[in-house]
Amino acid sequence: MNPLLQRLHPYPFERLTALKAGLQPPSELTHIPLSIGEPRHAPPVFVGDALRHALDTLGTYPVALGLEELRVAIANWLSQRFALPQSAIDPATMVLPVNGTREGLFSFVQAVVDPAAAQCVLMPNPFYQIYEGAALLAGAEPVYLPTLEENGYLPDLESVPGSTWDRCAVLFLCSPGNPTGAVMDAGFLSHAIELADRHDFVIASDECYSDIYLDETSAPVGLLEVCRDMGRDDLRRCVVFHSLSKRSSVPGLRSGFVAGDPKIMAGFRLYRTYHGCAVPLAIQGASIPAWQDEAHVRVSRGLYQEKFDAVLPLLGDVLPVARPAAAFYLWVATPADDERFARDLFASRNVTVLPGRYLSRSVAGIDPGKNRVRISLVATTDECVEAAERIRDFCKEL
Repeated sequence: MNPLLQRLHPYPFERLTALKAGLQPPSELTHIPLSIGEPRHAPPVFVGDALRHALDTLGTYPVALGLEELRVAIANWLSQRFALPQSAIDPATMVLPVNGTREGLFSFVQAVVDPAAAQCVLMPNPFYQIYEGAALLAGAEPVYLPTLEENGYLPDLESVPGSTWDRCAVLFLCSPGNPTGAVMDAGFLSHAIELADRHDFVIASDECYSDIYLDETSAPVGLLEVCRDMGRDDLRRCVVFHSLSKRSSVPGLRSGFVAGDPKIMAGFRLYRTYHGCAVPLAIQGASIPAWQDEAHVRVSRGLYQEKFDAVLPLLGDVLPVARPAAAFYLWVATPADDERFARDLFASRNVTVLPGRYLSRSVAGIDPGKNRVRISLVATTDECVEAAERIRDFCKEL
């Protein structure tokens, strides 16, 4: 077996299952899962209709490049969402559909990293564990950049030595952030681009939460938008990842895309041709109307805003909660050890949250996830309110 497999850490939800093993929560309380970022809003009816209408494509192999109609829909969405010139995104050379951002993020690193060059991959800490796993299996060293409250939950790029930047193959950014909900502004992203130019690395910007924001007048800025403002029409060294899972509440569709620098995309397309991970034609067909419609996304945003409005007052007296700028998480400091907090909350109140340390790594004695939990407001509003009341009562007993 590939010896690099031994370097992988257990996945967060495997650890959570082990933590809860043998516990018997009160049977009279319905379980409310708030641990996984799996949207539970009703998916758009038209997506299901389009999927059924595309079933006659099941007898045809898809190709890595994807359907032209889908790539055009994605290019048009990028142009509208990030105020790009209509000609800024070439659907033929700058866009590739992927089976959700998870698959795209992982395979992208395998295509970009030179395993013989002792390279490293930089990522926020805490993080989506795919960043780390992709780096390890590509033979690169993960370098963790803590996202702490005192820095607005953004990685401190200035703290990275020049020698580390020189070895960097990929810088992962996540905005809006998971689990913090922090949003990187144009100044932060432009500085990252300047560093990429100076040290010759690729920026992989995970923007899968970019349509889940809590202020309708302030949509999060994206990496390609900053490229436009910097006059970088070729999008060199810049690649973005987007998904329908969060935007359209269809995590089971496994549909997203990668877009950016056409030179990088050409190499990634070659990799995907051999990798055999082309998106099924029926999924592509169902994805087209999802990228073309914004009404269902506004409805979904309204539901998340409603949940934060209802939950924050309930938790505010017992936990240091704050409304994030975007995404659907609360990243909360706990009054006890995060694993113990999550375990005892489940055992006594039948609510599942995720210990913060399952999303982070300890570096130089500092673990940004320690004594925090991630609460995903993905259930219905009524369920989120019920969960918040149970958490409030649990905290009062601690």
